[in-house]
Amino acid sequence: MPLPIQDEYKVKLEVFEGPLDLLLYLIKKDEVDIYNIPIEIITRQYMEYLNLMRMLDLNIAGDFLVMAATLMMIKSRMLLPVEERPELDPEEDDPRWELVRQLIEYKKFKDAAGTLQERELLQGNMFGRGADEIAIEKEPGLGMDDVNIFDLIAAFNDAMKRVKVDEIGEIFAPSCTVADKIESILNRIRLEGHVIFSGLFEAVTSRDEVICTFLALLELIRLRQVDARQNGPFRDIVVIRVGS
Repeated sequence: MPLPIQDEYKVKLEVFEGPLDLLLYLIKKDEVDIYNIPIEIITRQYMEYLNLMRMLDLNIAGDFLVMAATLMMIKSRMLLPVEERPELDPEEDDPRWELVRQLIEYKKFKDAAGTLQERELLQGNMFGRGADEIAIEKEPGLGMDDVNIFDLIAAFNDAMKRVKVDEIGEIFAPSCTVADKIESILNRIRLEGHVIFSGLFEAVTSRDEVICTFLALLELIRLRQVDARQNGPFRDIVVIRVGS
């Protein structure tokens, strides 16, 4: 009996973001006010992403589970009538306030770090007059500034929802392996130059095949064989060979 896909093949990404990154991603994706977070919607979406990460066995850090518990606590407190809520300081009568403070503080540091990184890259490409010519090579592989890990998981979720098979179809769907899908993705990119992420799932017939294909893509990214890029936030993801 073949092993489940997650047991057969485990992908470990070198770069992974934390729960505050996921919350900021969801807030930006839904275009909501960070000072007035719709906690029920955000909690539901957060749990959906958490379940997808568990399905893919992406080694969820404990921080993700702590944040899930925090969101559930805030949600339950907001469902209580105001007079039944625990005693709070006047400026903290909204149960979301501490979370909002954490998000704003984290975003400030993250934006500052991004600005410093941009300046470092700019400075690294500047040379004094008379300096020897130096070839600058872009580090291959997925840069999380190009495509966020959560963009990939969101696209994977969309692919899972598009696959409509009944139990009989699922049972008799042809088996697949991550190794086969790696070869298939590389062959398509060699022939076509690039592949739209959603195009990788057009002919799939089972949920196992969707998972297999996604794990293959993550492994190719980890091995720095392909890049995943977007022309803008939440746009179609394009998969290309490294160096293209």
